[in-house]
Amino acid sequence: MTLNRYRLRHLQRTGHLGAKKASKLLERPDRLIGVILFGNNLVNIAASAIVTLIGYRLYGDLGVAVATVLLTVVILLFSEVTPKTLAAIHPERIAFPAAFVYQPLLRVLYPIVFVINLLANGILKLFGVTPEQAAEHSLSGEELKTVVSEAGAMIPRRHQKMLLSILDLEKVTVEDIMVPRNEIASIDIEDDWDEILHELIQNQHTRLPVCRGSIDNLIGIVHLRRVLNLVADNQLNKETLLALAREPYFVPEGTPLNQQLVNFQNQHRRIGFVVDEYGDIQGLVTLEDILEEIVGEFTSEPSNRTKHILRENDGNFLVDCSRTVRSLNKAMGWKLPVSDSGPKTINGLILEHLENIPEAGATMQIGDYLLEIAETSANAVKTVRVKPLGRRKESEARTA
Repeated sequence: MTLNRYRLRHLQRTGHLGAKKASKLLERPDRLIGVILFGNNLVNIAASAIVTLIGYRLYGDLGVAVATVLLTVVILLFSEVTPKTLAAIHPERIAFPAAFVYQPLLRVLYPIVFVINLLANGILKLFGVTPEQAAEHSLSGEELKTVVSEAGAMIPRRHQKMLLSILDLEKVTVEDIMVPRNEIASIDIEDDWDEILHELIQNQHTRLPVCRGSIDNLIGIVHLRRVLNLVADNQLNKETLLALAREPYFVPEGTPLNQQLVNFQNQHRRIGFVVDEYGDIQGLVTLEDILEEIVGEFTSEPSNRTKHILRENDGNFLVDCSRTVRSLNKAMGWKLPVSDSGPKTINGLILEHLENIPEAGATMQIGDYLLEIAETSANAVKTVRVKPLGRRKESEARTA
């Protein structure tokens, strides 16, 4: 009963004979328990009757008392505590050989076991329990995370993080990792040709959105590798550039990352534009962004992790409020509150906390962080100064 069901299943698939027999027995635990307890109780009761009879004939009533005490000690040591402790510590070492005994024993004693199970299962049904309810239960996502986290040396630490990240994909949405619309690099086809060429040359991305006037009038996506072919043939102009633009792919906000990963695969896409319920573009999400949620940042420069974060001489941090709370926590190791249905950006977190647009100099405490408004505009907070209070608490504790 203490066998690891998932290890048992693995050994069964590899062809382990003992694992196959043990797995077969565990398919109906009521029958297995029935044959074990029948034999166990039969032997114990028979031993008790024999020892009592011998003790009484040798020493009378005193012999019965002595025999009872001695038999209790013997059964506890050699039939209960010692073997069952050994089986609990090394279940496979005991269970697999035992399966070769229990299986034929179950066949021989099946009529007796059947009657016992019939009566016992009838009582269990009164409590809503049936023997068909398998002893095995599927693991929930949180339970599986615990299994991965406690695997220890069996799974390398880096692989554990990757597995946990995969399990967390369903809790993270495209809004949490998207590039905000104000940071999307794009080509405005209405700009002068020299400006368009400059953008094509200077941009670090391999795919660029092409729009007319603003990102809301999105035309499509251009792959720069195709642009280079036209440059080599001296055929690049606005008309040929527009001809290269592929129809854009849109993603509803709130889409979980695990679902979006499948959507990218099915649509053969690498870039999607996140839109709200009104169809307005809110940001851009890429396949690379989702993969980095699993394996970590593998192409980005280290400096990009702390982009829009300026460390000041006094140890505080000046933060651009357009940055998402989740990315800030990830980059700085902070624990600012994040919720599935709550605000995504620092600006949204502040406005939700204050319920109005504050003036520069206003301060508030959110969790273990003191926030001081550094710069605002008519409709948003631009920058905020963050003072982590954890260091201050640690300093006060050391002083005390």
